[in-house]
Amino acid sequence: MRLYINVDHVATVRQARRTDEPDPLQAAALCEKAGADGITMHLREDRRHIQDDDVLGMAQSVTTALNLELAAVPDIVTMATEIKPHHTTIVPERREEITTEGGLDLGVGGKPEPRLLDAIATLSDAGILISLFIDPDLPTIERAAELGVPAVELHTGDYANSYLESDAALERLRQAATHAEAAGLAVHAGHGLTYRNVQPVAAIPEVEELNIGHSIISHSITVGIEAAVREMRSLVDSAC
Repeated sequence: MRLYINVDHVATVRQARRTDEPDPLQAAALCEKAGADGITMHLREDRRHIQDDDVLGMAQSVTTALNLELAAVPDIVTMATEIKPHHTTIVPERREEITTEGGLDLGVGGKPEPRLLDAIATLSDAGILISLFIDPDLPTIERAAELGVPAVELHTGDYANSYLESDAALERLRQAATHAEAAGLAVHAGHGLTYRNVQPVAAIPEVEELNIGHSIISHSITVGIEAAVREMRSLVDSAC
């Protein structure tokens, strides 16, 4: 099980004052020191947290692996082809959303958006691994496989919002992970995972990578980021 740490909200704190601290690059280095297998960052079209210079700097400084989350926006796709992160995760974006609210619309029953197809083709031609951030929906998984990407990241938001009341969302994740692996896709998962709910997802055999950010950055405010990552590392490892 690979644990990637999303450092977006280190930049959120920095951008609140438009200053130079806290530094996402420094946070990423501490995450790696504490046992993270990779660093995730989302360069949004509105640049609300991570900035272009953060991405450029991270591409030079990360010693594990860099996962760049991005929408299918031409200028950001072009940047990805120039810095060549270990892999990219294509996500949906809406300007008014607080955070990503769901998975990509892959055009099940129709055709995917041309911009998404262009992004997949451009990143593939550059030799960059691609994951699509999708809901744990079986037809959507089948469409992702048809698009020829090597991986999907299952959106765990429904599970995170309902795990105390029902196991239904967890069961959907399990079925989706099994279906994705059978379709030849590597399976990642993320969104809304916390210290309280991560282990059932980490225990799904087909899931090979978790992307977790907000909970760790929040926890690090009181315990320090190294301790926060070590604690999450222990939870993930003991669940496998």
